[in-house]
Amino acid sequence: MDYFSAFDISASGLTVQKLRLDTVALNLANVNTTRVTGGGVFRPLEVIVGERSTFRAQLDALQSGLRGMGVEVVDIRPADVQPRLVHDPGHPDANADGFVEFPGINPVSEMVTLIETTRAYEANVRAISAAREIALRALEIGSGR
Repeated sequence: MDYFSAFDISASGLTVQKLRLDTVALNLANVNTTRVTGGGVFRPLEVIVGERSTFRAQLDALQSGLRGMGVEVVDIRPADVQPRLVHDPGHPDANADGFVEFPGINPVSEMVTLIETTRAYEANVRAISAAREIALRALEIGSGR
């Protein structure tokens, strides 16, 4: 594997983790949203991540010297969670029974995802730094210093 493949793999990880961070921020920002433009309650989003290509495609890429490994976002879809009902008859979005539907977002779970995503982002940055350092060392060896 060449150095550029290492950079590509880590860069794809950085891109995915940034999108996951953005999604967590969006979910947390809408934790108290009672209605959206299209009607209904906000549904928290989840990012589905998958490998950039199949194992066979990666093997072919390695044999031919091409790049193309890493991860990618497969889908961003609303999570399948029930809204949280809060009894507040004075709220303008309350139903006939006095209940208001809030998004089924668990802030603690979102914060755990935020920490996990931040750590994964940092790991990808460290991997890029390590690959860069290895490439620089290899150049020094090749230069005869």
